[in-house]
Amino acid sequence: MAENKFVEVDRESFPYIFMKNVDIPLKTHEKGLLRCNVYLPKDSAPYGTQKYPVIATYGPYGKDVPYEVFFKKSWDQVNPDMKSTHASWETPDPGFWTRQGYIVVRTDERGSGQSPGELDTMSRGTSEAFFDVVEWCSEQEWSSGKVGLLGISYFAGTQWRVAARQPKGLAAIIPWEGMSDYYRDRVRHGGILSDRFIDFWWKNAVQPNQYGKPGRASRQWGDDTLEEDLDEQTLFSNRRDQTKDTAAHRFMDEDYYNTRNLDLSSIEVPLLSVANWGGILLHLRGNVIGWMRASSSYKFLRFIVGRHDLPFYYPHSAQLQLSFLDAFLKDNDYDGWRSGQQPRVHLCLRKGDCGVDDPERELKFPSRAEVDWPIPDTQYTKFFLTTKQTLSREPDPSIDTCTYEALTGTPITFLYKTSSSLEITGHILARLTVSCSRESPNSSPPTDIDIFVTLRKLNADGKEVFYTGTMGDPVPIVKGWLRVSLRKINTEHPFHRHYLPYRDYTSADVQPVKENERYQVDVEVWPTNTVLDPNETLVLEIAGHDTQGVGKYSHEHPDDRDRAVFGGLNHIEVGQESGYLLLPIIPSREALN
Repeated sequence: MAENKFVEVDRESFPYIFMKNVDIPLKTHEKGLLRCNVYLPKDSAPYGTQKYPVIATYGPYGKDVPYEVFFKKSWDQVNPDMKSTHASWETPDPGFWTRQGYIVVRTDERGSGQSPGELDTMSRGTSEAFFDVVEWCSEQEWSSGKVGLLGISYFAGTQWRVAARQPKGLAAIIPWEGMSDYYRDRVRHGGILSDRFIDFWWKNAVQPNQYGKPGRASRQWGDDTLEEDLDEQTLFSNRRDQTKDTAAHRFMDEDYYNTRNLDLSSIEVPLLSVANWGGILLHLRGNVIGWMRASSSYKFLRFIVGRHDLPFYYPHSAQLQLSFLDAFLKDNDYDGWRSGQQPRVHLCLRKGDCGVDDPERELKFPSRAEVDWPIPDTQYTKFFLTTKQTLSREPDPSIDTCTYEALTGTPITFLYKTSSSLEITGHILARLTVSCSRESPNSSPPTDIDIFVTLRKLNADGKEVFYTGTMGDPVPIVKGWLRVSLRKINTEHPFHRHYLPYRDYTSADVQPVKENERYQVDVEVWPTNTVLDPNETLVLEIAGHDTQGVGKYSHEHPDDRDRAVFGGLNHIEVGQESGYLLLPIIPSREALN
């Protein structure tokens, strides 16, 4: 380390040893280096005699950007035990984890912060660089040789990608609210571009921290570039703009997505996947599907509620993370992760109304252990769309059509009022018979249909029950989407299920949509949970555009949602067996503990 002229070592100022701007050589994808910060317990080698397991993170937000600067509102509310000097957004707090006998290594992703190279977030090349980080961590003189991964969102999504590559030393991962499927979870919901969040994220969190970006220190956004700032033309040529790439590339068989694909079944390390029921537009699906497809002998799925940022740092969350990592990085399994004392699946049950962004009340939701996911005794039940715009367990003998204006019209709704307690937990499918037509005789006919499905809950007084969304906003139960030209299902794929249709989303899968022709389609609705008490109502909402609860995750790119393609009238055939909602009904349990 002495050969690196930029490295700083501080052994006195903090309760841990702080090593800043340590070089990590790249070897898998390309030559070059990354830079990391290392936080060590005071008695770590080479300054002491102890070797410790490592918790590694890798991302583009800036290893030197303080949590308080990145998002002050969140910092003001976070658990005080996680507020060390070097706390950073969505990553493990060095103060807490070094006290527990762990080393924390926080690395600037290639092309960001102090790590030179091309900025190409979530690409194969950058996940291969993370592979090098993990192996490097396992080989250092202060390391026990075992590496764990822990972090939220981006710092969870990276875990799926690198774990599938099986780097030496990787011993356990905890992807906490992190998508595992770049195309289906993040970029194109049912084939529809989710552009607004990508734009917000890129401009506010990623691009300001590009390697070589001038003025970072003056903005308190970390430090100025160690070598030198880069001019705007060089910065432009050194980055792949995700806002442009995701709009330009539409299909899974394009190289852009192919290089971001990974084989989740290659994940074999112990896995604790933590999914948030409120993450209905980004991470929730990925945590569930990632867990289902991983091959790990020890894998556990936990469901939580609450805002995206705070629950990771709750005291009981930290203890959960600690006991899991202790079991697999220190062979100290005091909570029974290896012996079967821990449930394979642990549910938080959204029963009643605990308000929005109210952690104290949300933590009172009941919970329950399950042996697997999907829950083995799930009763997949059809609720048919009727001509009276209700949902019925029996088909309506008559038939009719409901119509709405595609791009701005009022959604249509179908209601089911339950007379007894009803638990819905699992994967949902909406089978619809749809068609489209021009708005007036003089207008051009639409050539595609986008379907936006939302499930809502009304209490016994008819008032909607909202839950806490990712950003603390009120959200409904869950959502689902489908672009009808991409309706083709690969029923031969091993991941296809009758409740979870598998689509390849390739250019060869595109099927025409013609005016006044009816198409039977299956819309994947993301996995969810809610418990309806007697006299509460489930609402199925169908629209041709985003509706309440979408927040910053809307689908409004002018090219992807071109009025010339999608404008006009959409029609839903109802009655008989032309449409239904397939719900995962859970038989009543003895107790909700």
